[in-house]
Amino acid sequence: MRAVAVLLLLAGPALGQDLIEVPSGQPVSLQDVIWNEPGPAGLTVRFRFIAPRIAREGGTIDFDTAAEDMDHLCQTFALPRIETVTGPQPAQVVISLSDRPVEFGVITPEATQFFEAYSIEDGTCVWEAF
Repeated sequence: MRAVAVLLLLAGPALGQDLIEVPSGQPVSLQDVIWNEPGPAGLTVRFRFIAPRIAREGGTIDFDTAAEDMDHLCQTFALPRIETVTGPQPAQVVISLSDRPVEFGVITPEATQFFEAYSIEDGTCVWEAF
């Protein structure tokens, strides 16, 4: 039950429906948040977003542009939500963009997916090479 409450708190209203503004202007919506998963740096929280314009076929957003969007999503979307949760804080935030909804941990070769990892230092997302 706690995991569900944390997910709803982190996600806020309208999970997967409201568009989130990003620098590129592409339409981005939250798919889900995965909390309390171990990662290479310790506790990791994953914010997974849908971004249809990164698609290999017909997409208009390349990785470099999407990387700027992921930096923005970490700083302006993920961090404010993480700061509201009491208890152990994550050592790492992973932001992912997918051109379609995908099940976490399931190989989906037809999907285009981009990932970036960040540590949190002094209230700022610091990019880490994956």
